Amino acid sequence: MGLQTTKCPSHGAFFLKSWLIISLGLYSQVSKLLACPSVCRCDRNFVYCNERSLTSVPLGIPEGVTVLYLHNNQINNAGFPAELHSVQSVHTVYLYGNQLDEFPMNLPKNVRILHLQENNIQTISRAALAQLLKLEELHLDDNSISTVGVEDGAFREAISLRLLFLSKNHLSSVPVGLPVDLQELRVDENRIAVISDMAFQNLTSLERLIVDGNLLTNKGIAEGTFSHLTKLKEFSIVRNSLSRPPPDLPGTHLIRLYLQDNQINHIPLTAFSNLRKLERLDISNNQLRMLTRGVFDNLSNLKQLTARNNPWFCDCSIKWVTEWLKYIPSSLNVRGFMCQGPEQVRGMAVRELNMNLLSCPTTTPGLPLFTPAPSTASPTTQPPTLSIPNPSRSHTPPTPPTSKLPTIPDWDGRERVTPPISERIQLSIHFVNDTSIQVSWLSLFTVMAYKLTWVKMGHSLVGGIVQERIVSGEKQHLSLVNLEPRSTYRICLVPLDAFNYRAVEDTICSEATTHASYLNNGSNTASSHEQTTSHSVGSPFLLAGLIGGAVIFVLVVLLSVFCWHMHKKGRYTSQKWKYNRGRRKDDYCEAGTKKDNSILEMTETSFQIVSLNNDQLLKGDFRLQPIYTPNGGINYTDCHIPNNMRYCNSSVPDLEHCHT
Repeated sequence: MGLQTTKCPSHGAFFLKSWLIISLGLYSQVSKLLACPSVCRCDRNFVYCNERSLTSVPLGIPEGVTVLYLHNNQINNAGFPAELHSVQSVHTVYLYGNQLDEFPMNLPKNVRILHLQENNIQTISRAALAQLLKLEELHLDDNSISTVGVEDGAFREAISLRLLFLSKNHLSSVPVGLPVDLQELRVDENRIAVISDMAFQNLTSLERLIVDGNLLTNKGIAEGTFSHLTKLKEFSIVRNSLSRPPPDLPGTHLIRLYLQDNQINHIPLTAFSNLRKLERLDISNNQLRMLTRGVFDNLSNLKQLTARNNPWFCDCSIKWVTEWLKYIPSSLNVRGFMCQGPEQVRGMAVRELNMNLLSCPTTTPGLPLFTPAPSTASPTTQPPTLSIPNPSRSHTPPTPPTSKLPTIPDWDGRERVTPPISERIQLSIHFVNDTSIQVSWLSLFTVMAYKLTWVKMGHSLVGGIVQERIVSGEKQHLSLVNLEPRSTYRICLVPLDAFNYRAVEDTICSEATTHASYLNNGSNTASSHEQTTSHSVGSPFLLAGLIGGAVIFVLVVLLSVFCWHMHKKGRYTSQKWKYNRGRRKDDYCEAGTKKDNSILEMTETSFQIVSLNNDQLLKGDFRLQPIYTPNGGINYTDCHIPNNMRYCNSSVPDLEHCHT
């Protein structure tokens, strides 16, 4: 028993001692977590010291805090205590909107995300970044950092840096010595005019590069500058002064390329030849009038192409774009190809253009361009091999000249020799009547077949219905019938097959205007003005006018008849009412109780009631005689008694005078 009583207290003391040690440890840890600066607000792992007009970072930032909010204060570079650097749990610090003029020192050593935008930082030292070995994301937007304000190799000290934002600063060049593991770099909205070939030499991990809104030109970009960026996926060089796309773009992983808002007026054939993985391309808001044929051939993975707000000139040089747009896969979304010239096709979509209807100069391989001689049939005729005779003349097929080749002015005013007639097709038009045209042609080489197309010209080439006919190569003329009078038609002749002949280059087009409508006669001319007028009545507009006028005339006649009938009926009713008025006994008897403006009352010892509106009554002879009653009055209720005296002497019914 004695042994048991001595062992129990020893076990109890050991247990009590252990419990006290654990409790003290937990208390110390909890006290640290519960500590919070008096000017801040703490919520779990977040400390909110923002927007409190602080000039320095508060002391006593507890361990365990992960995010520290210090933005929109008045903290300067002297307001960072040394003990802040020893807080190991903080990984995100917000310091934007303060009064820093240098990159701050004594920041938490393990910070990974640092926001320093909207300050006045002008210099960045290597010593400041050397303290942040775990820094991965650095925001320095909207400061006053210049190229000379960045110490050489300063950013290289942040060996873990992945994202660097230097937008809206005063940089004149890309900083040299960036971390080799950098994945995203933004230097947009600066004053960068030069990019050296060493700027991106070691950035083999860079995936996103933004250099928008700078002063870059093609001369300011060194050759091979971007060739080192083998992992680049997105490249944006918007709002600069480039005249062509940057050369040597890396095509291994590039997916998005933005070139809008530059001065690009030419894209070389090899500009995008290596970008086989490119999915999005934007060339909007440039000075492109045409594109080199095949410039998009190697973009097999392209999903979106934007080309808005370019002065696309829709002539023969853009024909390949029209054909390319018609056969692109449905997965490719193309926007912005809209014609800005010439005037006749302004505002039309390039995809919907019918290139056979455009004015394309006819050329022969190896020969210069030339312009046609003036034509009398249509002032707008431009094709070089068109010959349109006068409508009054009969049609005669043109014959090849045997004299020397004529010289005519070229586009620049110099005289050049036209191609030989043996390599040309001559087209002539004869006007049969106002709805028919006969088209004739002559080819001095073998042609298997021709395709003749014609369409009525108007405000839009797209809106016209193109008609076409295929004729054999032996046939040399075709009549176009059922045309509209006084309408302009564009007629094109396309050889479909020939020996050593290319149909695209030798397509001939012309414009012809049909005559005004007239009655046909033997001479196919209008015999008189009356004939022309009578025939033109059948036009839709004149017919509609006649029908509308007839309807208006009928409505006016019906309205006049109705008004006359109502007027006549109203006068008859007025006369009838006038004749009957004043003849009812009610107008004379009990006049004292019935208000009638046509009754004259005399309220004396005696009175007589007379109708004033009855013309016949006024013209009759009347005699007034006073009637005296015993009581000196008249009893209005004693009308129509048998002994009433009558005093009427006229052609109207008798007037009754009542007395007692």
